[in-house]
Amino acid sequence: MMDCLELDDQQIGVGPTKELSLRASVATLVRVMFNDLVDGNRMVALERTATLREIQGKTEATVIAKPFGGAVRLINPQQLIRLIGNFHFDSERSRQEGDFRILINPASWAMVREICRENLKKNEYGILNSNPERELFEEFEDTLNIRLTRDQYQLKPRGIIVEGQPIKTDSVRAAGLLTARIYYIFDAWVDTPELVKRMVANSEQYSDADLQKIAWDDAQRGGRGRANAILTLELDALTEMYRSMPMDERSEPIRYEEHGLAGNVLAILQEVDQSRYKRLMV
Repeated sequence: MMDCLELDDQQIGVGPTKELSLRASVATLVRVMFNDLVDGNRMVALERTATLREIQGKTEATVIAKPFGGAVRLINPQQLIRLIGNFHFDSERSRQEGDFRILINPASWAMVREICRENLKKNEYGILNSNPERELFEEFEDTLNIRLTRDQYQLKPRGIIVEGQPIKTDSVRAAGLLTARIYYIFDAWVDTPELVKRMVANSEQYSDADLQKIAWDDAQRGGRGRANAILTLELDALTEMYRSMPMDERSEPIRYEEHGLAGNVLAILQEVDQSRYKRLMV
């Protein structure tokens, strides 16, 4: 039997086993904010995505808005193996992209949290890269078809939060797997008027129905069946809406202004009680 410490990245397995039963997802979430150019209100921009999914045996196009960001890049899988033992990626795509979306022994969860906490103290990348800009650039290119530049926004880290109570994921990569999550939270303030105009115009141009049609058309052309746009919302009104909700409903997917919002929108609203999450102290 091959020692797991000798595996190269492409020999690391994919999918759950009896031992590797907990999905650990480590991601960045970015609260993209700007001031409305007309009334000066604080606004937040979310990524709005239409995705074709199998629901009860029927293919449907679902639309959900969620914070910008994505999976943290696992840049030294071998070192992670030395620290937590064997693990698998949750999907072939995660393995190919090096995403920190992995299946672990539940007993390794505490060590995964510690590795993520320690990563913030490093001046150079170690086991993982928690810089959100790669995902942010890719998502702005997907939604606005532009190349974001670092002079268009100011990025500020907000720390790490943990959703330690595993829940079943609806990710198309690993649907139904019990998942515990760690989020690196950032604020990105956009103060470039031209970029603000592009975001607002994109939000107003595409309805959810438009995105569903684009996703279907993409699938018929042999694509992945996806479509992307931006959703801009008034931040203070969104915050007040979450505050008015029962505590146990705040981290669930909800409907707001006729749009579906993902459960992790709560994670970027630090002004709202986030009892579901535990903040990791560095």
